Amino acid sequence: MKTKQSFSQKIWSYFKGNPIVVILVVISIAVGFTVDNFLSWSNFNNLASNTSVRFLIALGVSGCLITKGTDLSAGRQVGLAACITGVLIQRANYAGRLFSNLPEINMWLVLLIVLIIGTLIGFINGFIIAVLNVPPFIATLGTQTIVYGISLVFTNAQPIGGFQKTFIKFFNNKILKTGEFPGIPVYLIIAVIFFVMFWFLYNKTTHGKYMYAIGGNENAAEVSGVDTRKVKIRIYALAGFMYAVAGYLLTAKSGGSSATLGMGYELEAIAGATIGGVSTTGGIGTVSGVLVGVLVFELLKVVLQFLQVNPYYNNIVQGLVIVIAVALDIRKYVAKK
Repeated sequence: MKTKQSFSQKIWSYFKGNPIVVILVVISIAVGFTVDNFLSWSNFNNLASNTSVRFLIALGVSGCLITKGTDLSAGRQVGLAACITGVLIQRANYAGRLFSNLPEINMWLVLLIVLIIGTLIGFINGFIIAVLNVPPFIATLGTQTIVYGISLVFTNAQPIGGFQKTFIKFFNNKILKTGEFPGIPVYLIIAVIFFVMFWFLYNKTTHGKYMYAIGGNENAAEVSGVDTRKVKIRIYALAGFMYAVAGYLLTAKSGGSSATLGMGYELEAIAGATIGGVSTTGGIGTVSGVLVGVLVFELLKVVLQFLQVNPYYNNIVQGLVIVIAVALDIRKYVAKK
């Protein structure tokens, strides 16, 4: 019989099982006390905004990983969502408007359109994987290429700008500004809302229970009466929804969009989720772990920037972190067996 762990025991157990998180946190603290401006509100706001958007992408990927799947199309779906958002959110009087005959569209209507398209792409991914039995790696690799092609055709491979000022101002605003306190980024508030929603979905609903059951043993889940096809389709549709949200927000954050926006984000999302304890062997992962993993991965990027490491080395370091995180995860799985 398992004894109930206290909060401190859970924290210790988590760090004990995820040494790479400990190492990166220690490095970040050391840099914070030795490099000027690292521990500043401006750096915090920048880190919070970047982490928030990428956390949404990682949440979408997490469900796929927990069920022993993956989604290599995540970054390209984010890019397509950004392209659609950019085209529809352009000002009517902008000289370089891509589709000059389009009327100026309300930003919330644009969000709805983007969410519908993103969810549809996710549904298609889920259908191909669950019904046609195509391996997730192959299915989403194909979708990745198709979605990127659609983005290039849709935008004619041109960068998109000239957005409505209300759109940029709303999402780049900060709330609770008082005196010297610079406020909290809107992106962080949105991330907190989705954190609560996914925590409830994963821990308090039958969908979450079925998702973990499929990841643990899909055949046993089917025997128990779980409709694994429907659950998988919902997981990938929800992932598409999250990529759409992230693409919409990235458009506001960057002030522009293009078909290349979001390139490689799927690898960062998978890395963040894995660092945070989402097992590539399926059945294991928490929303809080995903947040920690993404935050630590973003901290690593900031640390490299403040240490003035040659940008060409950044990808090497990040790649090593990904390999080490997955290797440690596999070792934990083998040890349990």
